[in-house]
Amino acid sequence: MITSYILWYENGQNPYETKRTAISQFIQKYSTEYIDINVSDIIKNKAAEIMKTGIKTKDAYHVACAIFASCDCFLSTDYRLLKYQTDQIQMLNPIDFVSRWERDSDDQ
Repeated sequence: MITSYILWYENGQNPYETKRTAISQFIQKYSTEYIDINVSDIIKNKAAEIMKTGIKTKDAYHVACAIFASCDCFLSTDYRLLKYQTDQIQMLNPIDFVSRWERDSDDQ
């Protein structure tokens, strides 16, 4: 799991302390890579390109970070965001991701 300065910023805006704390703990425990603000110009340019397709600003920045990190897929439950298509990353809802992972595991 990749995390970024955008995710930390967004979580910091969460008005519910309990949820904010739980998300912070989850991120710290499971993140394997962090996209720092020092690459913000690269992320900003990619996010601007993504936003041209109608994707909202925060979502575009999250996807841009995932692309920058060379992630294989981006998981979301936002069906509007999942409509974004690119050859740089697979956009999947968590159920489809788990189904593919299980299918791929069975094939091996």
